[in-house]
Amino acid sequence: MPKISASPALPSSADKATPTMAQWFSLKSQEPDALLFFRMGDFYELFFGDAETAAIALDITLTHRGIHEEKPIPMCGVPVGTAQVYLSRLIRRGFRVAVAEQTETPKKGQKGPLRRDIVRVITPGTLTEDELLDAGRANILLAISTPPGRRKTPLGAAWIDISTGSVETLSQPNTTLLELLARLDPSEILADPTLIPSEYHERVTPSTARPSLQQASSTISEAYGVAQLDALGDFPEEQISACAILLNYVRRSQAGRLPRLSPPIPQGLGNIMGFDPATRYSLDIIRSRDGGTKHTLFKSVNHTQTAAGTRLLARWLSTPVTDLSLIQNRQEGWSWLHHHHDLTASLRQILKQTPDCSRSLGRISSGRPLPRDLAAVRDTLRSANAITEALHPLRNSAIPGMIRSIGATLYGRADTLLERLESGLSPELPAKIEDGGVIATGFDTELDTLRDLRDDSRRTLAQLQVRLSEQYGVNNLRIRHHNQLGYVIEVPSSTGAKLRQHQELYLRQGTATLTRFSNDELISLNQAILTASEKTSLLERHLFNDLAKHILETPALDEIAVALAELDVLVSCALLMSKGSWCRPFVNDSQAFNIRSGRHPVVEASMNQQGSTETRFIPNHCALPPEKHVMLLTGPNMAGKSTFLRQTALIVILAQAGLPVSAEEAEIGIVDRLFSRVGAADDLARGRSTFMVEMTETASILNQAGPRSLVVVDEIGRGTSTLDGLAIAWATLEALHSQLGSRTIFATHFHELGSLLTQLPKLAAYTMAVQEWDGNVIFQHEVKPGMAHKSWGLHVARLAGIPSFVVKRAKTLLTRLEAGQVNLDKPDTPPSLPLFEAPSPKAASREETNTPSRNETLEEALRDLDPDSMSPREAHTTLYHLKDLIR
Repeated sequence: MPKISASPALPSSADKATPTMAQWFSLKSQEPDALLFFRMGDFYELFFGDAETAAIALDITLTHRGIHEEKPIPMCGVPVGTAQVYLSRLIRRGFRVAVAEQTETPKKGQKGPLRRDIVRVITPGTLTEDELLDAGRANILLAISTPPGRRKTPLGAAWIDISTGSVETLSQPNTTLLELLARLDPSEILADPTLIPSEYHERVTPSTARPSLQQASSTISEAYGVAQLDALGDFPEEQISACAILLNYVRRSQAGRLPRLSPPIPQGLGNIMGFDPATRYSLDIIRSRDGGTKHTLFKSVNHTQTAAGTRLLARWLSTPVTDLSLIQNRQEGWSWLHHHHDLTASLRQILKQTPDCSRSLGRISSGRPLPRDLAAVRDTLRSANAITEALHPLRNSAIPGMIRSIGATLYGRADTLLERLESGLSPELPAKIEDGGVIATGFDTELDTLRDLRDDSRRTLAQLQVRLSEQYGVNNLRIRHHNQLGYVIEVPSSTGAKLRQHQELYLRQGTATLTRFSNDELISLNQAILTASEKTSLLERHLFNDLAKHILETPALDEIAVALAELDVLVSCALLMSKGSWCRPFVNDSQAFNIRSGRHPVVEASMNQQGSTETRFIPNHCALPPEKHVMLLTGPNMAGKSTFLRQTALIVILAQAGLPVSAEEAEIGIVDRLFSRVGAADDLARGRSTFMVEMTETASILNQAGPRSLVVVDEIGRGTSTLDGLAIAWATLEALHSQLGSRTIFATHFHELGSLLTQLPKLAAYTMAVQEWDGNVIFQHEVKPGMAHKSWGLHVARLAGIPSFVVKRAKTLLTRLEAGQVNLDKPDTPPSLPLFEAPSPKAASREETNTPSRNETLEEALRDLDPDSMSPREAHTTLYHLKDLIR
């Protein structure tokens, strides 16, 4: 969805505007590029071009209100109570929304409009409301900067999840900016648009004004309340600039107020496994290629119970690491939990009841807390105490370092706050503070007294209604509250004439159906109730804000929230291990690479969900030892090459994220960069054909891969003519083997590359097992040593539904081509491939296009049989097939 900004058709002048519209013009000038939600009573109203734009975007009615410059003023509006629904639709479409609230209460006799101010600017990167956020996904606002006066690398990057307050910074070369964008997947980017690749332009909010180094340092120091920036750490100039841009934008979006911020954490690229956007896109790690999340690596391994844990797991998978100690710490944590089943089950139940404290803290610090946010902090602290109690019996055992650290973080860090929240918050909380009843009875004596006065006055009203009804003989007399008149005596208009005769009653209002009166006693009661209600509301809000202040003054809460998220991910991993078909990989600093019975976690999860008992995922080994670090993989389409390539890459990601892997055993030497080029795609929007995209991605591999990298590629060179493509594939394979030394799986249909096996000593040939049966081809999805000698493309074409007459014609042409009867360039000359020496006449006669002998065919058929898995019918059919082979 393209980024859309409000472009209101404003009048040429605000002169002669009514007082209310003059106020609107003043506020609109502060945020001209945002839609202005202008609070008027129970509605947010939009005017002029904002109204016309919003009416179309939200599919709501466009009306008119008043006249300006002799023209009707376009207007539309949304109810305050359901504004979040409309805001969500606008933000998803790329709009920015400025919210103007009434900031004063009406006073008796006051004339003119109430004061209004913009209290917030809502943008895709500054959301805090649960209704507008994905609970399991971080919402990143990213700022990109180069130091003032310099356009060269390195670029400075700073990003924040404003809903949790986490801030991070990074310096990196411009060449890897696209990789950072793919990894973070930011909702909004503050940058000079010329720095940002075109595919992310819709998320860019232009930011070309960069503060000076002194201004930027002061901005950061002020935000964190430190005298000198050095107190937060040592940051390079480009990171300081980006962080200042970020903080200034956040402050502006929050009407001058900064939310609770964690100290900025500088990130380095040295301990992160690199992979480019093409690799991330092809592997469906967090999001699948269709934009969904169902068939993804994340979905297949996620067993977290909390929103914070879900976000942390997604981060671990998006950012696999090369830090061996960090990987081993994570492994030891979930491995220990896996061996303590009862404890793990208890922890899961506790975590299931744990709310999203981090985002509640974000709303509290932004000055927009809801009662449920304070309750979330209370319930989080309860969970922390319950977890420490569950861990206590094992305190003297060999608890791994990560679990021990989590326990220490949770143990009694905020007990004083918990006691205050438990005594201060009512057991049943309303949705909003304005609804009342947030503070528990018994927490504050003055509040209890005011509530009693207010409630007693209401009971007195009920008694007065009964007495007056009897006194005047009017059964349907009621005492009701009116917004303008307060409490009044209300009777049908037919009875009103009768009551007018009583001098102690004052006529307040008459309508076609009702007549309203008052008397001295009711006026006095009305004043007492009004005073008690106002005082009760004011005091309850004061106590509520005081609890929120205590929360913000408790720094341990951030650490507790992080510790609970980490524990949630470790428990999720332990549950994954309990399935019995996952293992703890042995990750080390060598260049070893050996996976035993590896499986594609996403495909396997999909098969399990379908509940099929007839099919199971076929596991495969993958060995890329230093002495044979390049695998040449051949075999037909649909035989499972792409699945094998992707599952190998996904197992590496799981291993270096510190998670269990879908294999029986795995030893993986640290991979510094992962490259996956599997599947063909074009990029027509940027004028790049399928082959151009293929070559660009191949160039990225050849320019960045090294001995510690893993490269899995499929069908390099197939997007152009046979000879061109073969030459490119040949040269690429040689480079990966000899110049770059990368661990590589090179899948191809160029069977001619098999001749390199005698020239490249570290190249090993593998193929996808295929069995021909009664003229049909059976794909066994098994990787085994050897080379394929044909591609079975005609069989796949038939499976795809190509008409039989086309398949038959293609078969005839294929036979003639293989026999050398057709040369497309020179019809009278047999085809030849100049990269290969022509076989000797003796070899050619022996090969006869490589037809196997009858004994070889029979032997191969017998070798591929699995008697233990055959049904009686399959065994009977197999016997007839074997009999046919020896005729």
